[in-house]
Amino acid sequence: MLSFIARRMLLVLPSLFGLLVVTFLLIRAVPADPAAALAGDNATPVQIQAIREQMGLDRPLPVQFIRYLQDVARLDLGNSSYSNRPVVEDLRDRLPATMELTFVALLIAIVLGIPLGVVAAVHHNRWPDFLLRVLSVAGIAIAAFWLAIMLQMLFAMQLGWLPLRGRLSVGMTAPAGPTGALLLDSLLAGRFDVFTDALRHIILPAVTLSMGGLATITRFTRAGVLETLQKDFVSYGRAVGTPRRRLIWVYVLRNSVVATVTQIGLLFGGMMAGAVVVESIYDWPGIGNYTVQAIFTADSKVMLAVTLLIGLIYAMVNIATDMVHALIDPRLRDEG
Repeated sequence: MLSFIARRMLLVLPSLFGLLVVTFLLIRAVPADPAAALAGDNATPVQIQAIREQMGLDRPLPVQFIRYLQDVARLDLGNSSYSNRPVVEDLRDRLPATMELTFVALLIAIVLGIPLGVVAAVHHNRWPDFLLRVLSVAGIAIAAFWLAIMLQMLFAMQLGWLPLRGRLSVGMTAPAGPTGALLLDSLLAGRFDVFTDALRHIILPAVTLSMGGLATITRFTRAGVLETLQKDFVSYGRAVGTPRRRLIWVYVLRNSVVATVTQIGLLFGGMMAGAVVVESIYDWPGIGNYTVQAIFTADSKVMLAVTLLIGLIYAMVNIATDMVHALIDPRLRDEG
């Protein structure tokens, strides 16, 4: 297993380097001038040029890229022109909020998506199957920003059941904890008032973020279960009198989730990227909202750092997904 993990980690390094190169070139191709944005509207050309020299933007592109690689190797990502703080500190403070939101959204997608996929497969070509297929297509097609606004209008503004935005209510203090995730830290500290308030705040953004993943997991689970139901061992299980519920939810489901597990790993990275839109609408204090502010201020250091961070998390999740595959099917360890 260790050699399997080592091989997977070695394959990640070229991908991360390619991500650095592509992102660096794309950001440099944007016509916005970070020095002008940092200097302000009333700055003179001399002041803008001085800032460009200070940021190293007047140097040739290869020199800028080599300098950036050196900074990344030292974990020195510079200071944000938006917050006037080191980018590493901003990411450290905001990453737990995004990770918590992503985990809750992914949990919703898994807990609901896998059973719905099984139900759709078991009732193949009947009304539950048709209904769930329509809902799956709708879940993928609906834009996150539209769904977020509709949920805010219904559950926050009209019914008043849930908060409109933010992570905690005004006056509520977050407990100091080791993870930075309010739900977990509040439970560890015994602050159930904070846990309840944080849970109410995370429901709407997590549901919004989970819709695409929920539809995807439902569709892949349905396809996997339909394929497994045609296997010989299912017919044998029925013949020997294995209870239908045990046959479906234990034996069939276990042999049907390989493709679903792959999608779960991919969805985690997709949800991290999708959090940019969701966090900006719900005023969620994560790296997504931070990235939007960086785009408005042409803060290239923040954009590069966030892209690298999401790519690194995406790669680690893919390695974890491969490990789960290897545990489900040991033959994969020898193949890859």
